[in-house]
Amino acid sequence: MEKINLNLSARPKASILDKPLSRGKGEVSLSSYALLFSELVQYSQSRVSTIPDLQTKLHDMGKDVGCRIIDLYFVRERNSKRETKLINMLLFIKTTLWKTLFGKEADKLEHATDDECTYYIIEKEPLVNKFISVPKDKGSLNCAVFIAGIVQAVLSNCGFICQVSAHWHKGTTYMVKFEDHVISRDKQLEEK
Repeated sequence: MEKINLNLSARPKASILDKPLSRGKGEVSLSSYALLFSELVQYSQSRVSTIPDLQTKLHDMGKDVGCRIIDLYFVRERNSKRETKLINMLLFIKTTLWKTLFGKEADKLEHATDDECTYYIIEKEPLVNKFISVPKDKGSLNCAVFIAGIVQAVLSNCGFICQVSAHWHKGTTYMVKFEDHVISRDKQLEEK
């Protein structure tokens, strides 16, 4: 005769995928994040020979993270809806995404005065640059291209095709350049 264990007090544990992102922001220590990112930069640096190649590699790695983070966000936050208007999506990036990734909002969101396809997300001190010591011979290196890759992937995967680059200006400025059809679609949505 077999014994059957009926442990009624045991509850199934929630999967990490079921936890909302908004509750998970305190789970990784800053020192662990700094060490992991430093290792990522060193790994990338050992596989390239020039600064532009290193920045491209970091940007590509950021795009991989961005693809996963936006899917994870919408899986966890079941009540959220994907934004269809450009300015709402940019505000989502500046606030919700930034808080999820870095524990605070980005400092500013600006629209270029001379180009309707260009927006700027400004952050005075990006977390990824805080713990990286750039040698003098690599002075133009901006590790924030990793974040630019994340932003580009999030926007592109949500239907706002763009190119995002990181520049040293007012701290770090992420230049988001949308394709023309994204701007024309947004204008049509505003007319409705």
